[in-house]
Amino acid sequence: MSRACRAKAHCSAFACRYTSQGGKIMVKSAKILIVDDEPIIRETLAEMLSTQDRQILTAASGEEALALLQKETFDLVLLDLVMPGLGGLQVMDKAREIAPSTIIIMLTAHGTLSSAIQAMRHGAHDYLLKPAKAPKIMASVEEGLRRRQETMRKQELVQQMEKAIKELSTGEYAPPGIEATEPDRPLRFLRARDIVIDLQRQLILVRDEQVNLTPTELRLLTTLMQRTDEVIDTRELVREVQGYDCDRLESRAIIRVHIRRLRKKIEKDPANPSYIVNVRGVGYMFASAS
Repeated sequence: MSRACRAKAHCSAFACRYTSQGGKIMVKSAKILIVDDEPIIRETLAEMLSTQDRQILTAASGEEALALLQKETFDLVLLDLVMPGLGGLQVMDKAREIAPSTIIIMLTAHGTLSSAIQAMRHGAHDYLLKPAKAPKIMASVEEGLRRRQETMRKQELVQQMEKAIKELSTGEYAPPGIEATEPDRPLRFLRARDIVIDLQRQLILVRDEQVNLTPTELRLLTTLMQRTDEVIDTRELVREVQGYDCDRLESRAIIRVHIRRLRKKIEKDPANPSYIVNVRGVGYMFASAS
């Protein structure tokens, strides 16, 4: 079967299944690039993925795709594997240099286990065989866009916090144990090693990744980070974190549970913690060095 005939067959399958699904896609706002040397496939995919808030561009070759990637920012690229000139894997490698966070989905009629493994090793989000069913394409695109949104949200949060931390002259940030330069102004940022807490917004970054803590876990971590390398008795921790007094035996049981949960969220290896260290028979401390 010729390439043109295969393209028509693939697009017939796309169009039939697409129509039956109504073309509903959850992530509306996005910029997508479709790269395929077959015009009918480009047109069908563009129609399938178009929404009012979505911008779709197409490229007929790898060279054209790279030129567009150099000029514009895309959230997601649907990329054919086999094309005249630059092939899909070559385009993917170049795209990774130009726009590392752009999501790439490989879509090809020439699928083998080897090519699938290569595509995933080169950084593809997904690998789909033509004629893929429209729901499968749309689900892959939806998942890719959600991943892109989450990546961009994390990057923005990291940038905001890094910018704020650099503004040391405002007195909003001080390392543990050092008072802010303006005593009347509350401390906003707390930083120890690669953990940053925004006390105002109740946000925490661990190794540049946002981590969701419960209010109790956040108060516990804040208390420990404010007094790095100082062993804090479990009774004092309960008083600071929970707001009441109890005996030593009860305090150990209470804090042990919260420490275990906290370690699971912030430690690289919770079984061998490097941040929160237990001093047997006394309490816990946040270690300033691993």
